[in-house]
Amino acid sequence: MKFQLAVNLERLDDSIDMDAVQRHTLEMVQIAEQGGFDLVWSAEHHALEMTIAPNPFQILTWWAGHTDRIRLGTAVATAPYWHPINLAGEAAFTDLISGGRLEFGIGSGAYQREFDRMRPGLKQSDSWQYMHEMLPAVKALWQGDYAHDGEFWSFPTSTSVPKPVQHPHPPIWVAARAPITYDYAVKHGYNIMSWPLTRPFSEAELYKGRLDEAMAANPDAHRPTFAMMRHSAVYAKAEDWTKPVQALQRTLGQFENLFKNLGDVVNGFPKQIPLDELENRDEYNADMLRENLMFGTPDEVINKLKRYEALGVDAFIYYASMNLDMASQKESLKLFCDEVMPAFSKS
Repeated sequence: MKFQLAVNLERLDDSIDMDAVQRHTLEMVQIAEQGGFDLVWSAEHHALEMTIAPNPFQILTWWAGHTDRIRLGTAVATAPYWHPINLAGEAAFTDLISGGRLEFGIGSGAYQREFDRMRPGLKQSDSWQYMHEMLPAVKALWQGDYAHDGEFWSFPTSTSVPKPVQHPHPPIWVAARAPITYDYAVKHGYNIMSWPLTRPFSEAELYKGRLDEAMAANPDAHRPTFAMMRHSAVYAKAEDWTKPVQALQRTLGQFENLFKNLGDVVNGFPKQIPLDELENRDEYNADMLRENLMFGTPDEVINKLKRYEALGVDAFIYYASMNLDMASQKESLKLFCDEVMPAFSKS
């Protein structure tokens, strides 16, 4: 099993200094590289302090200048917010400046609030169509001159400048939950990143089942790399479990606000929706979070990860961002590197 890190610049409120946020985020990336992580992911979000990522390629270029080996991925570039020429060029430049370390992750987007501002009138549930049109156009632009006349974009002959360093192009990943996206990824040879949110292990099994169904429907296809993300926190003493759970519960109240467009956002900070007001509040029960997520002592986390390895997960994405205090985030990641990862082969 391989290991990847997803980490965001994040603030719960404006009492947290942005200089401290950026220093902490870079230090997390460097800890991951030193500890043997293969890849680090940057998100794309707009006008939201809980995920400060207006351009994932700019963030990756920043990280590239302070690292040597770790690969650098977008998780994800949101297809409806980009023009194909712009996206192709930004990605290729990042591949160039990083020495060929880009992993190109693309998706449909998550928050209706963002669509209301970045693509007014577009429903999040319809945004997958943009990704399906975007990817072939970007790949063609990476190869050379190409003209496009599609449903969402049209442009005369153009090309990506620069071209990617990696041939024929950087590895491509898609964020997948729905069966149609699993089938699309398998059919076109794209790797898959999945996120069961806070749901039980059965949700991970459901996603693996969708991959199996897509493989059965495309028998000549090469099996993609299958990565799965979970919020993660490792602590030395079992009784410390409440700290990351409580931190995550605060964040989840904001996440539900954005995911369902429930409440206000003031100066970039989402209102925290009380969890007991949510119809799906059982998903945020403290004991359930402790059980379902990658929380635990090193031995507990090893045992949890072995279930994912046995399921067929090729790469585990350690999701570090949940407004846990910075010192605890670093301590957790170091424990994961030192005491969890050695239990797994790198094959």
